[in-house]
Amino acid sequence: MRVVLWSYGFVALGGALGAMARFGLNVLLQRDIAFPWGTLAANLLGCLIMGMVAQLVATSTWFNEAGIIPDQYRLLFAVGFCGSFTTLSALVMEMHTMLQRNELLSAFSYLMATMIGGFAFFYAGFLLLRLLRG
Repeated sequence: MRVVLWSYGFVALGGALGAMARFGLNVLLQRDIAFPWGTLAANLLGCLIMGMVAQLVATSTWFNEAGIIPDQYRLLFAVGFCGSFTTLSALVMEMHTMLQRNELLSAFSYLMATMIGGFAFFYAGFLLLRLLRG
């Protein structure tokens, strides 16, 4: 039971930090109403962080040496932080708005930048951490 409560705590902490970071990034980047730069940046950075977490979890020997349980990091960063930092619902709502304004090229560009960029950023995060750790 205690492990379950800690798990909820890690998800809640990560979720709160991710939501605040997403709001801050949106305030910082959303100067242009026509294109959702804040959401795009949050989704791409979230994928970068997720790639880094995936690399950390894949190399469990590092966790064992540091005395850290891999699942706690996954819950804190992947489920909590990235889960609230990135957002599919905002992407869909913003694409709907673009389509309602008949901005087909912008909507398609946004979708492709998010999907292709998301995979590229995930892979870059995975490789970056692998390179940093030697």
